[in-house]
Amino acid sequence: MAIHTVDVNGVEQRYHLYGQGDAVVVAMPGGPGVFWDYLRMPGVEQHARVAYVEALGTGESGRLPTHPDGYTRELYARALDRVIDDLGVARVFLLGHSYGGFVAQYYAATRPARLAGVILYDSAPVTGAEQGAEAGRQVELFVKRNEGNPEVPAVLEALQSVGSITDDDKLTAALRGLLPSYLADYWGREAEFAPLRERLRVAYISGRDADGNPEIIDDRELLPRITVPALVIAGRYDIICGERWAREIHELIPGSRLVILEHSGHLGNVEEPERFGDAVLRFIAANPK
Repeated sequence: MAIHTVDVNGVEQRYHLYGQGDAVVVAMPGGPGVFWDYLRMPGVEQHARVAYVEALGTGESGRLPTHPDGYTRELYARALDRVIDDLGVARVFLLGHSYGGFVAQYYAATRPARLAGVILYDSAPVTGAEQGAEAGRQVELFVKRNEGNPEVPAVLEALQSVGSITDDDKLTAALRGLLPSYLADYWGREAEFAPLRERLRVAYISGRDADGNPEIIDDRELLPRITVPALVIAGRYDIICGERWAREIHELIPGSRLVILEHSGHLGNVEEPERFGDAVLRFIAANPK
């Protein structure tokens, strides 16, 4: 493992390089603001080098003068430009998870020459009211699946609190509190997932540009313009960026591949690591640089 830093218009961007092999995967985490390490993919690292981006505004990477505002997809795309420059390879596979998927699909549409392929992992074509309504439906299904579990009310309380929290520590506590809703079977595998829950961290990022305007995403016109090879991955039980959105992205991107992880929620890389890693590695092998 090696830690690298690059400069993005005077702000320090860190990334963590793991693995071995000729192919390079650049991994953009979600949130925005969730610390990078939950996204580790050891199975992929056995056959490819993986550069995990410690996104601007989180961890030891720098913060903008306008923090917590200003972290737009274009800013993150410019940061990815610098990471790829520093890696010194002609083209990479870009993997984006959750909000990182929003960044990755934007990057693939605007900078295709830099990519050997894009992996949209638990992403969606839109944010806002439409995505919120679908998330509400999925939360109801989560409650039904866990009927009678005395811990469910606390999870729902954490979910409901997230939108009003601006403090990093309180937001981290809320993320840990809601984690069972993000997994297909948290309580059935609690001993396995509890350590992940304890180490999750997040920094508050507002989702607004430097002028304080919210960045609303609707990529239904952008996605058909993606010309690089694309793999779409989602968990069957993902409550926020699940199967409905994965199938829509798959239909919108010409020639894309779709993988639904049958026993995963929002974190298939830890819930079904072998199937997740196999899907990523097969995609890489099918699209040599």
